[in-house]
Parts: sequence; C-alpha cells; structure tokens
Amino acid sequence: MFLLLSSVAWILSFNCAFSDSDTIPQVCSLCVGTVGNGSAVWDLCYTKKSFVVKGRCCLQTQDEENQIIGLDLKNCSLAEVDDLHEAYTAEVVDLSENPLQNVSKLTFHGFTSMYFLVLPPVLECPGGNESWEITEVSNSIRICKRQKSACNSTGEPAWLCPENSLCQPDGPGMFQCICVDGFHGYKCLRMDEFPMVEMFVILGTVTALVSSLLWATQRRKAKSF
Repeated sequence: MFLLLSSVAWILSFNCAFSDSDTIPQVCSLCVGTVGNGSAVWDLCYTKKSFVVKGRCCLQTQDEENQIIGLDLKNCSLAEVDDLHEAYTAEVVDLSENPLQNVSKLTFHGFTSMYFLVLPPVLECPGGNESWEITEVSNSIRICKRQKSACNSTGEPAWLCPENSLCQPDGPGMFQCICVDGFHGYKCLRMDEFPMVEMFVILGTVTALVSSLLWATQRRKAKSF
C-alpha cells in the first residue's frame, strides 16, 4: 500500500512539474512524450531534490536556475542527432531504440558531467572504450558508464597542451587547454604585465604634440613684442 501511494505521489509530482508553463528547452521537445517510467533518467530524477520534468528532460533547480540533468530521447524515431548542446549539463542521456547509424563525437562536446549514456548497440561509445570505465552491450542497448577524463591519460593531452596552460576535460575523449593565471593569447605565450613600451610611445607622442603647440603659440606672442 505504501509503495502504491508513493508511486501515485511520484506520478502526480511529474504531472504537476510537466504542467508548468515555463518555456521548455528545445532539446527537451525533440519528440513527444515525457521521461519514461523506470528509465535511467527517471531513476536519476527520483534521487534528486528540487527537480522538475519538462518534456523529455529532468531539470534540477540550482541557484534559481533550471539545469538539465537528464535527457531521455529513447524511442523517438531519431535518424540523426545534430545538436544536444542545451543538455551539456546532463548526467544521464538515453538515445536507445532510435534508428541512429552514426553520432558525431562533437555531439557530446562539453558534456563533462555525463556519467551514464545509453545508445543503440550499433553505435560506439563516444571517444572510444578508453574514454569510459565500463562499456557493454546488454539487452539490445550499448551502455557507456563513468566517463574518464582525457587529461588523466599519458597520451596526447599530456604533451599537446603548451607551456603555461592546463589540460581541462571537455567531453568524452575531448579536452581543452586553459591558460594559467597571468598568461593569455596564442599558445598562452603572452604574459599579463604593465605595457611599458605602449605607455612610453603614447606619452612621448602626447608630449611632442603639446610641446609643438606651446612652441607655436609662445613664438607668435614673442614676435608681437
């Protein structure tokens, strides 16, 4: 009886959340319906506080803003997926049971929080198996679990980032190089410092102009005497 009441309360909370008149992010309405009962996204929402369901998304309120933490696009008849950037904060993404033949690696660019991804079995985990702690095919789905940081490997990221920069994860198998404090510009080669040369050029130019102006005006006054 308790479990039945809990389920009813859970469904009612979902319905109330979905009836909210706020704007639904475009990625949450790529297909009709809502988050599937018993899906990985559903389970994630159940464990979170201050959640709200909008279309195919589970959102959590943080600092008075809603962030997408779960995206359920299961069984949406999607033949291709071009842009999911609105959901870059998602922890769980489900794309299973779609006729997808290929998904670009850049589709998950910036998805640094994603730790659970469900795909059709014909697709590989983005970034390759080395980008995930667990990759497996089970019950006609491919599971990519616990994303690894590309910066923790001893491969390319270890030497591709230039001096005066740090490697930062940027999605499955991706990274970016961020300049450390005090450096900026191309390959972080420019150092933040007082622009002495520029200051002396400007100061010298202004001084010369003022001196020329004073000389001209004072010279005319001298001739008048």
